[in-house]
Amino acid sequence: MEYLRANGLEAGKEDEAGVDIVTDGEQDESTLLSGSYQPLKQYLERMNVRQFVLEYATERAGDLLELSAPELGLGVVNPRTETVESVDDVKRSIERALKLYRPERLFVNPDCGFATFSNRPVNSSDIALRKMKTISAAAQAFR
Repeated sequence: MEYLRANGLEAGKEDEAGVDIVTDGEQDESTLLSGSYQPLKQYLERMNVRQFVLEYATERAGDLLELSAPELGLGVVNPRTETVESVDDVKRSIERALKLYRPERLFVNPDCGFATFSNRPVNSSDIALRKMKTISAAAQAFR
């Protein structure tokens, strides 16, 4: 919480920001975190941010959390696997989120982008492109 205060993200500040909550490790997948975001809700709700970007592409994130921030960036594909998610799976994730968030508040994205671990790439550009096309096709179904 001290980091958040130092960066002006506590309630009452006029700054507009987004927060990306990352649950993976920097070195390898042995440090992946798991569990619901629920224990963080009281702290997240105190931040004056425009968007939370949360990783929900895997079951380890727990149930979708409703937050008061104007927008949610919903992680719908896992950048750490070579398996390309189906459009139907991504659509189901979006449908679950739409039960808590209005469409104009919901953005879909990969968990943690397609960054790399320090010792190896997370995925090839071909797989990353295929996963992004899946996200795009699923989102189009809701427009």
